[in-house]
Amino acid sequence: QVQLVESGGGLVQSGGSLRLSCAASGSIFSINAMGWYRQAPGKQRELVATITSGGSTNYADSVKGRFTISRDNAKNTVYLQMNSLKPEDTAVYYCTAVAGMRYWGKGTLVTVSS
Repeated sequence: QVQLVESGGGLVQSGGSLRLSCAASGSIFSINAMGWYRQAPGKQRELVATITSGGSTNYADSVKGRFTISRDNAKNTVYLQMNSLKPEDTAVYYCTAVAGMRYWGKGTLVTVSS
């Protein structure tokens, strides 16, 4: 079992920055990859960024160049640094981990005002 707890969401003005954190606990040795998804009001949940155990990263085109995913293996934590935020980035951001099956955090709300 893997437990994921997100933090760092909040209200920010357009052009501002936030850093999201996701702390993993439980059977962390089995985690193959971690990532972030987001779900805007009335929209489908979409992939934002992923990072594998080997450090390979992948980003949605909409956030490429603005967001950076990273990890601290010693802290069992993955981060999402979000810069140049836009109102369309407003969403609940969910942390996810793959450890034989997919695990999800409860989400953290990011609101970007214009």
